[in-house]
Amino acid sequence: MKSKLDKKINLLTLLSSIVSLSIVTINTPSIGIVSAQQTSSDITYLGVDMSGFYTRDPQARDPSYDLPANYFEDSFKILSEAGMNHARFVLFWESYVKDPASFMSELNAVAKAADKWGIKVIYDNHQFHTSSWLNPERGTGFPSFLFENNLIYSSGSGGSPTYQTAKVWWTDWWNRSTKDANGSDGWTLLADFLKKIVTTVDAHPSTLGYEILSEPQVHNIDQWEKIGNFNTFITNELRTLTQKTIAYSMNIPVDLKGPIGVNPENLAKMAPADKTNVIFKVSLYGIPSPNTYQEDRLDIFIQAGQLAEVPLYIGEWNNVVREKTINEEGEVAIQISPELSDINQNEANFIVKRFKDVNVWGMAYWQWRIDTHEIATYNLIGTDVTGALQTTNYFDILKNAYSSVYPEITSRNSTS
Repeated sequence: MKSKLDKKINLLTLLSSIVSLSIVTINTPSIGIVSAQQTSSDITYLGVDMSGFYTRDPQARDPSYDLPANYFEDSFKILSEAGMNHARFVLFWESYVKDPASFMSELNAVAKAADKWGIKVIYDNHQFHTSSWLNPERGTGFPSFLFENNLIYSSGSGGSPTYQTAKVWWTDWWNRSTKDANGSDGWTLLADFLKKIVTTVDAHPSTLGYEILSEPQVHNIDQWEKIGNFNTFITNELRTLTQKTIAYSMNIPVDLKGPIGVNPENLAKMAPADKTNVIFKVSLYGIPSPNTYQEDRLDIFIQAGQLAEVPLYIGEWNNVVREKTINEEGEVAIQISPELSDINQNEANFIVKRFKDVNVWGMAYWQWRIDTHEIATYNLIGTDVTGALQTTNYFDILKNAYSSVYPEITSRNSTS
């Protein structure tokens, strides 16, 4: 039987342990933002940006390519066998309006093939140059019914950030004054479209989540909080149907010294009020070496995620070189040079290692598409003489970069 002295010693030891534990708890730094809010245990998502056909079909032009037979099945099989576990699937609102039945049929095919091969998909509501209404040559995004009833948004008047029409349209969008011919609210119409996506694919185990709107344009410093209000509205609407990941996107243009105030504090204002299972999607098209624009840009994104308390998702990455040129709309612009752009194995490894060092939630390489792009690094696949999918040397570089930096993930996911 223990003595009274033994009991006192044991009690003092217990009290000392409790005090020590309290001190350690008080003085221990909080868990890193990304790891604390990781939406799927400690998984890092490694993959590509993928495009289909009917889900990226612009209203103002017809594509000049066809998808090979079993395109989605073969695509996800290749990704899975390479050890990847993720695809960010690019789709456009105006493509749904153009052909709703074919759009949804293709979406179902994506989800079923991803289920089979264990690829987790973020469905990305994408826009490039706002809409094919404003840029018939290259633009895709918002449907024509949001433009055609307003003479200010004349067809072909320019959808990239340098054009006055785009500035006016995006300002109206953030002010929530954009309406269709019936007077219906644009934000509500977009929410209804995204809800159709959720209803179609949410039950699939491959569905990881949804991106609200890729790379929206900002034209005034007063628009950051308005974008936050927009992202809050859409998130709240989607949360009536899904609890899966929701991504909100960085803006364009990203001029770190420009008048719109691209800084961590303003970028953080874009976050929705409800940040549960929410991630911040950014793009990086260059090597983030020390003392470079790309590194400065990445640092700003990291700080913005920390301020917003959400994980960072590199939804698009590649290595390209930009130069001044005359764009398809006849204006001087900074555009990618196909001749100067390239990526080698060491550069790809460096970029992926940098992402790992900052503990990103996931990453997707731009891009996996069947039609050949003039920028060589954008071509991960093509077809052989039989019409079957065939990967390029850039896919080998990507696969090797992921396996070199994340062997614990790629070896676990590989089915080869």
